[in-house]
Amino acid sequence: MTFPSEIKLAMRDAILKLIWPKNDIIEFFKSNNCTSNDIKSLGSINEKNRAQLIDEMFQIQSSRNDGGLGQFRSMLQTLLTWQHFDPYYFDNLKKLNHFDAQNSINHLKLLQQTRDEKIKADNIKRKEVESSAKKSIKSLNELKDEFLSLLQNKIVGAKRGYAFEKLLYNLAIYFNLETTEPFKVNGEQIDGAIKFEGEHYLFEAKWQDKESSNESVYQFAGKVEGKFYGRGLFISINGFSTNVIKSFVIGKALKTIFIDGADIIMVLEGFLTFNEMLDQKIKAAQTRGEIYFDAFTKKSKL
Repeated sequence: MTFPSEIKLAMRDAILKLIWPKNDIIEFFKSNNCTSNDIKSLGSINEKNRAQLIDEMFQIQSSRNDGGLGQFRSMLQTLLTWQHFDPYYFDNLKKLNHFDAQNSINHLKLLQQTRDEKIKADNIKRKEVESSAKKSIKSLNELKDEFLSLLQNKIVGAKRGYAFEKLLYNLAIYFNLETTEPFKVNGEQIDGAIKFEGEHYLFEAKWQDKESSNESVYQFAGKVEGKFYGRGLFISINGFSTNVIKSFVIGKALKTIFIDGADIIMVLEGFLTFNEMLDQKIKAAQTRGEIYFDAFTKKSKL
């Protein structure tokens, strides 16, 4: 997110109309979290006019990885609540003008108010879209029928795999879990992500005619490993071999939960919610080191 250019321009104008000495402008920057390195980057302030100092500092902040968002917001708040009109420069030297200064603050307030109203309107619109989406969520019975049609080979090949991914995505939405649709990161294809209990879990769904192999499991583990506090859900319709699970566990940090077709059926049949299934599996992994766990019987599947 970048700080709005029209507000930056109005802030520039306000600083020029509120602060006269260049040293005071520098102090203004310091008091709003501009770093000592930022100040050093300006070079000699004696060689620059007031506007140049502001323009260069704004450019320094804009070029930061975070776009200087914190600094700009701090400066904006300071200007919106500005009450010090130095009588020496306003009244004695008349370098600054009260009317112009107050107008610059009022203009900033108007821009901020307009922006706040737009954000509020956008939030209302987004909630309306989300509400409409929830109304169109498929019922659990509809999702179960879709799953059964996949089991009955009514869709085959790659199309069945994509349909399985979509079904899992809709199942998570049905249980009010935040989801992320398939995406690519540095060339890696991610089937999607689910947010559960404040944590994001990448997931990979495999519909294969046999148990998932070491290769596909380890490839997914690599995707999870490269993420900040990475966690994953590997979903294989026909489960996992004992060798795959055991080789995955030995000497490794446990970051992936394993889910099979039976787990999905228990959710679709209403024996467990998707949330309960995840909670039981995560609990087993965290407390007992069991990453292939039956959430219904509460026993290891190995």
